Amino acid sequence: MKTGFVDLPLHPGTTPRWLFERMTNLSREISKVIIYEFGRDEFLRRLSEPFWFQGFACAIGFDWHSSGTTTVSCGALKQALNNEDIGIAFLGGKGKASRNTPSEIQNFSEKFNLSQQKTDELIKASRLSAKVDNDCLQDSFEIYHHSFVLSEGGKWAVIQQGMNAETLYARRYHWLSENLRKDEGFVNEPHTGISCDVKVEPLNMVAGESRNARKCSVDLAKEKSTKFYFSKQTTLFEVENFKLPRHHEIYLNGYENLMKSERIAKALNFAYESQPKNYEDLIAIKGVGAGTIRALALLSDLVYGKDGYPYKVSRKLLDKSIETLKTGLENAKIGAHEKINALRRLKDFLPKEIY
Repeated sequence: MKTGFVDLPLHPGTTPRWLFERMTNLSREISKVIIYEFGRDEFLRRLSEPFWFQGFACAIGFDWHSSGTTTVSCGALKQALNNEDIGIAFLGGKGKASRNTPSEIQNFSEKFNLSQQKTDELIKASRLSAKVDNDCLQDSFEIYHHSFVLSEGGKWAVIQQGMNAETLYARRYHWLSENLRKDEGFVNEPHTGISCDVKVEPLNMVAGESRNARKCSVDLAKEKSTKFYFSKQTTLFEVENFKLPRHHEIYLNGYENLMKSERIAKALNFAYESQPKNYEDLIAIKGVGAGTIRALALLSDLVYGKDGYPYKVSRKLLDKSIETLKTGLENAKIGAHEKINALRRLKDFLPKEIY
């Protein structure tokens, strides 16, 4: 289940070696204390909470509002924890490193003595979480960082980030396996919290209000794609006139055959041949990306519509995250000077009425 996302400004440059080494050492000690104190499952829960992760990144010394908060902190955690015998592994990463996630899941699943069936489920979870945020939630942010956090018990969390090259902002998404809904799993209301400064109106095919649209998309995907006709438009607001013809095929202003879009037509043909049972099966089909999902959603919107709103911040949850992070810092095996500086950075990040 997705547990929230955060918007961050894109900052260029690299982290100095001396800073990254200190971040790695500090993150190792804090993480170990939290795992020993609260357990691996709770550590995954903390990582899946946007505010906790933001505070953690600040405490280990990174810029409080930079896009590097995600990429560098995950990199430090990966280097810090993967060689420790604590039953937690950070897999994937930024850019090309994200493509190694399936093979890394395979390797650590063997180390954790997980079955091949479970390993295949984990690889599917990694791919679907990225697909949902990139294609089903079309909010103008393209995923470029994907970290898959695996515990030896087979539970997982995902921390991934997308980039909007026009606004120069990045958006971080959080997932947690234990909160996946039994009904529709990855594609039904994956958010439990949203924290961002910028509001957008995305095509959100994983919203609860989109349930019927998802069902309609699956039904449409089971039909031959030659029945679908679209114009070049991307929204219903561009339709000025509607003339209802005698034929039964669906047209939108312009009468351009969807088959002229070879990529979408090919994906729909794959979907027709696969006959997906549900929306999760549909988006897992090779070639079904943002364009195909948008095309099916446009037709579905004629019947059902779609919408989605940010979830309000939970002050109680934020307080719990802060206390957990402070406990880890106060008990970490680090020098007093470093601990004081870490707590000071955390205090600077928090609103005055909370700390």
